[in-house]
Amino acid sequence: MKRILLLISVIVMTMTSISAEDYFGVQIGYARSITRLNAPILMNKETLAPTAYDGLKIGVVYDATIIKGLGVTLGLNYTFGANITDWAKKVSTQPAPYPQVRSRGQFHQLEIPIEWQYKFEIAQKTWLILYTGPTLQCGLAFKDKWYLRTNNESESILKEENIYSEQDMNDYTLKRLNVTWGIGAGFQYERYFLRGGYDFGLINPYKAHSFDNQDIHTRGRFDQWQIKLGMYLWEF
Repeated sequence: MKRILLLISVIVMTMTSISAEDYFGVQIGYARSITRLNAPILMNKETLAPTAYDGLKIGVVYDATIIKGLGVTLGLNYTFGANITDWAKKVSTQPAPYPQVRSRGQFHQLEIPIEWQYKFEIAQKTWLILYTGPTLQCGLAFKDKWYLRTNNESESILKEENIYSEQDMNDYTLKRLNVTWGIGAGFQYERYFLRGGYDFGLINPYKAHSFDNQDIHTRGRFDQWQIKLGMYLWEF
């Protein structure tokens, strides 16, 4: 992690020192974050089980063109995601349809994307953009609420879990810091742009803390789909 943070710092300092054209703008978009988890003691399988969280991304962006379309964008984003499951039997083997449980999860995080990019001018004041680079993510909150119903009319909170808390999570917790590497493409017309891509998690975001069983092998990734619409407000 320290090496990754050092690399990101070097990239930021280098790009801001040699940039030739600077733009500052705002962006808003849709994000689909995906936690991929393999906890052997819970799942007894080798695949990374995905859970998707749909939400909103909003932030600011700094665009620096170095030379002939080559440049970098730096950003600061806030991302919110939520997930809700279908009602299911509390115990899958129970003969009766009730009791049933479902969960509602949500997370909040800040992100600093650093994206190398190249712009191809395909028409007057219109560019095709290709980009790649790391994103540093810092989780602010990540919680799941479990609900119970004993018939079609009732619903009550069974429990609430803080995914970052060892007190709430018996076998593993999610780390607040995560690093991804993204690839994507976009279009820009005058001051307006549309960008979209996929971020692959580079580190295992799970921390197992029950060392007397197989949970020490808990692993996974925290990935993200995203699409953003934005506008450059100022040129420096």
